[in-house]
Amino acid sequence: MVPLILVVSFVLLLLMNVPIAVAIAMSTFLAILAVGGDPSYMVAMKMANGVDSFALLAIPFFIFSGVLMGRGGMASRLIRFANALVGWLPGGLAYVNTLTCMIFGAISGSAVAAVSSIGGFMIPEMNNKGYDRDFNVAVTVTAATTGMVIPPSNIMIVYAVAAGTVSIAALFMAGVLPGVLIGLGILAVCGLIGMARGYKAGEYAGAAEIAKSFGGAFMSLLLIVIVIGGILGGIFTATEAAAMAVAYSFLLAVVIYREVKLRDMPEILVQVGKITAIVMLMVGASSAMSWLLTTQNIPQGVAKALLGVSDNTVVIMLIINLLLLFVGTFMDMTPAVLIFTPIFLPVVEKLGMHPVHFGIMIIANLCIGLCTPPVGSCLFVGCSVGKTSIAEVTRPMLPFFAAMAASLMVITFVPGLSLWLPRTLELIK
Repeated sequence: MVPLILVVSFVLLLLMNVPIAVAIAMSTFLAILAVGGDPSYMVAMKMANGVDSFALLAIPFFIFSGVLMGRGGMASRLIRFANALVGWLPGGLAYVNTLTCMIFGAISGSAVAAVSSIGGFMIPEMNNKGYDRDFNVAVTVTAATTGMVIPPSNIMIVYAVAAGTVSIAALFMAGVLPGVLIGLGILAVCGLIGMARGYKAGEYAGAAEIAKSFGGAFMSLLLIVIVIGGILGGIFTATEAAAMAVAYSFLLAVVIYREVKLRDMPEILVQVGKITAIVMLMVGASSAMSWLLTTQNIPQGVAKALLGVSDNTVVIMLIINLLLLFVGTFMDMTPAVLIFTPIFLPVVEKLGMHPVHFGIMIIANLCIGLCTPPVGSCLFVGCSVGKTSIAEVTRPMLPFFAAMAASLMVITFVPGLSLWLPRTLELIK
């Protein structure tokens, strides 16, 4: 009865436009009530325990750092650097857009911030140069999601907490090559469409301009080195690295670039507080549902059912990917990772899949959901920035979906792509 009550109540609440975190908490409340427990006490306790984690402290810090970067002039400097590198190619502005979204998404750790900050400049610029508006939005929306796979990434921290024994440093390193692979797939689509439509190339910037633009972007790019290098070097934990990211972003935005004024800080702090509250509410509600699923032995039941369908690893992995793709169309990444990691991780571990590899797979999978209706946050922001509709953007996005899906299959069935770097650095066995 528990799975039935959870699914039916959750779907009904979503159809009533109840916020997803509230829908998760309420469906968990009803399921506990049905089995004779004390839902008020249990849901409240499990929500509180779910956010009581030192590792999760990194999330508000990375959110703070991302907001500072979005308003601190980093985007324009990265765009200039990317334009000097690839703007001279046919359809070069699409390459510039993709490359900048990848870099900015990785630095800020936020796909939505990348769509807003980079798209706010690149989409109008591409429109003015004769590129199709809906194509421009599709490029921005899909390219921004690579920042969730390329470290540092908030969702990797969430997965590490859900999985229990996974190293955040190992996850960060595991995401590098898969994130680049997805980005290359999007770049390939940009190139093919650019040549087919005859989008013009820009002028070659020359070595001097490349060096100058790199100098302008260097301080922003250095943040990745500080965060990742500090974690790998054992200088600080992921949470401490996030705090360092805030300090460094503040230094850049307020002192060096001077794009953010001290009088802006109260508004920024309120914005960070609101985003953090939303994320932590989803974490808490999802933790309560995960606890209920575990106590009812639902993960074991799912594992038995999946392994009973076939003994072929490829078939089971395809089924899991299809289920996650479906989930990603109506559920945000954070609750999806927290709820489905305990369900599917025992299954893939029985098949011999490393938890770090599975983490990259589930994140890459759910990134596609950020671009799809009805709850694709990147899609909605991109359409708002590009002044277009979801219906008009959907068809231009299909080739990019195909590239992302192909990358997902490589990530799923080529474990070395995710595990080679962390094993080389001796972060995992």
